[in-house]
Amino acid sequence: MPKQSTIKIEVGLDDGNVPQSIHWNATDSTASEPQLAKAMMINFWDGQEKAALRIDLWTNEMMIDEMADFYYQSFMGMADSFQRSTGETELVDGMKEFAKEFFQKFQEKQRQANK
Repeated sequence: MPKQSTIKIEVGLDDGNVPQSIHWNATDSTASEPQLAKAMMINFWDGQEKAALRIDLWTNEMMIDEMADFYYQSFMGMADSFQRSTGETELVDGMKEFAKEFFQKFQEKQRQANK
C-alpha cells in the first residue's frame, strides 16, 4: 500500500461564521501539537473542469501588513513551484518581479497613510 499523509485543519467560527482561530496538523509533521495560523490559502486543481478551487480564510487578528506579507510570500512560493514544475525561468522572473512591485506599492501606501 502506498504511503499516505493526512492534513487536518480546524477552523473556529464566531456566531457570524467569521474565522476566529485556525489550527492545522499533518501526520508527517515534526510538530506534536496542532499549529496556529492567522490565515490560510488552499488551492486545488479540478482537472475535469479545468478550474482552480480555493479556500481562503483569515482570522480577525490578521493585520493588514501581515496580509500583504502573506501574499508576497505566497506569490514568491508560487513562482518557485512554477519554476520547479516547468523550468520556465523567464515567466518565473516576471512573477517574482510582480510580487516585489506589489509589496513595494503596499509599503509605499502604508508610509503615505502614516504621514
